Amino acid sequence: MTMQILDFQLRAMAGGVLALLIVASVIGYLFHLKTKSERGRDVVQNLNARIRAWWVMAFIFFVAIAGGNFGSLLLFAIVSFLALREYITLTPTKRADHRALFWAFFVITPLQYLLIGIRWYGLFSIFIPVYAYLLVPLRNVIAGDCEEFLARTSKIQWGLMVCVYFVSYAPALLGLKIEGYKGESGELLFFLVAVVQLSDVMQYVFGKCFGRHPIAPEVSPNKTIEGFVGGVASAVVVGTLLWWITPFSLWQAAIMSLVIALMGFGGGLVMSAIKRDRGVKDYGATIPGHGGIMDRIDSLCFAAPIFFHLTRYYFT
Repeated sequence: MTMQILDFQLRAMAGGVLALLIVASVIGYLFHLKTKSERGRDVVQNLNARIRAWWVMAFIFFVAIAGGNFGSLLLFAIVSFLALREYITLTPTKRADHRALFWAFFVITPLQYLLIGIRWYGLFSIFIPVYAYLLVPLRNVIAGDCEEFLARTSKIQWGLMVCVYFVSYAPALLGLKIEGYKGESGELLFFLVAVVQLSDVMQYVFGKCFGRHPIAPEVSPNKTIEGFVGGVASAVVVGTLLWWITPFSLWQAAIMSLVIALMGFGGGLVMSAIKRDRGVKDYGATIPGHGGIMDRIDSLCFAAPIFFHLTRYYFT
């Protein structure tokens, strides 16, 4: 009976996303037919590229969830690896950093996800903030290059924290044991990803349609007050309506959705500041219409650990 309920919930989540993507695709096609101006066509072309990319991302995400704990861990481990690669490419390193980077990519990253896979919370929660943080400067100092030592070491440490440690809290949700809650097919993970990504999408839509007042024009001119309010409000409404796949009550789902959306917005803003510092528009070009992997998960980076710890503290 329990497996039947979980299968129904998984099908319902996939069906809801499928319906949204179909509606978005139809709207994008109608915009393509009706838009005549050159500037408008550029916007519509970007919108449709984003929608096509969402089809692919949604498919990969649900395949990973259907694969259970292993599938979700594998997906996010790959995402972390690619995001870290984009970040390191954007923040140039020296030859003396290569061995520390080898450890970051091929030892620390897989070990972090292995610890989550075996549900060793005590170690996975401090592995990167303590042990990896100590290892990186030690490995760098052995290389003997002291030029810009602090800046070079800090870049690697920051990359590990954001791209690996923070992101790894998303699949870690599958390991939470919540009394009376049988969400073992990734319902909490879906809730987190759905709310944070919907907030991003709706901030983009509201910003394009109604945006007039930039929140931080020097950091991200496209992020407006109107887009922020519309996106966060939309995410809270949808998150509240998804309470039935979570261990939360209606009002608890609303509060969790608000926290996720706010932290996601903060993450997007911080990661935009790094791009401005490096003088680039996107972290990469892996995802058409979206930029790089890091451009798509910047909000998730900040939302995932807060959501995990709130859930663990109050519901386990």
